[in-house]
Amino acid sequence: MFRYILKRLLQLIPALFGLSILLFFWLRLLPGGPENTLLPDDASAQQREALRESLGLNEPIIVQYGLFLKRLGEFDFGNSLQTGRPVMEEFTTRFPATAELAIAAMLIAVCVGIPLGYFAARKRGSFLDSSAVAGSLLGICIPVFFLAAMLKVVFAEKLGWLPSAFRLGAGARFTEITGFRVLDSVLTGEFDVTVSALGHLILPGLALSSIPLAVITRMTRASVLEVLGQDYVRTAESKGLQPTVVRTRHVLRNAMLPVITAIGLLTGSLLAGAVLTESVFAFGGIGSFIYESTQQRDYPAILGFLMLIAIIYVVVNLLVDLSYTLFDPRVRVR
Repeated sequence: MFRYILKRLLQLIPALFGLSILLFFWLRLLPGGPENTLLPDDASAQQREALRESLGLNEPIIVQYGLFLKRLGEFDFGNSLQTGRPVMEEFTTRFPATAELAIAAMLIAVCVGIPLGYFAARKRGSFLDSSAVAGSLLGICIPVFFLAAMLKVVFAEKLGWLPSAFRLGAGARFTEITGFRVLDSVLTGEFDVTVSALGHLILPGLALSSIPLAVITRMTRASVLEVLGQDYVRTAESKGLQPTVVRTRHVLRNAMLPVITAIGLLTGSLLAGAVLTESVFAFGGIGSFIYESTQQRDYPAILGFLMLIAIIYVVVNLLVDLSYTLFDPRVRVR
């Protein structure tokens, strides 16, 4: 088991190294530059040159990349050009909002998608099956920002059932421990804040969960259908095993491997895909900050945030790979 974990960890190094090359040189190829953001339009050439010198942008590109790798090893991405604060500080301040939103979206997708896909496969050809397939196709096709805007207009502005923006209601007082509003309010016993935080998560969570929900439903349905046709399932049924045992031990357990893979990939992508959802609901996470940084050509913030998201993404997928051993011990042997 230890050798398997070590092998997977070593495989992450070239992936992160390659990603750092792509991100660094891609940002350097973008038109414009930080001097266009930090200096007025009538700034002189000397002012622009002095700013580039202070930011180290006049060094050879290879030297700049080497310095970036050194800072990456120290988790020092410099200061944001927008706020002047360290990029790592900006990330740790905003990450809990995005993580909380991503967790809420994934919980919705998993808790609805797996049972829906399972029962759709068990009732193949029924109205439930047809509805699940059509609904999942619709969920993949509808753009997230459009769905977010529609949910906001209907349920927040027209009906007034749910809040339309932010993470908490106006004037809410809470004790911050981890930055996760729901967790902090439960730990401190401020349950009125818990209710408010959960209410503010419903609409953005539903919007962000639309694609993962559709993918998990279709993946579960296809995987369960494949397993139901296997000889060992028919053998288990012919032996007279309880239906519950057959469904949980023989069907669901074996059908979960591709679904877990999908969940791991989708969880990582939610961190990057929350940009539009956070913008619609003014959620204040890393997604909205990346959007603002892109508009302002804030290279340190863009590079730092994307690299940190990539690290989280590969760690999540590593945990998913390790979870395979719980469902299929043969993975350890391979």
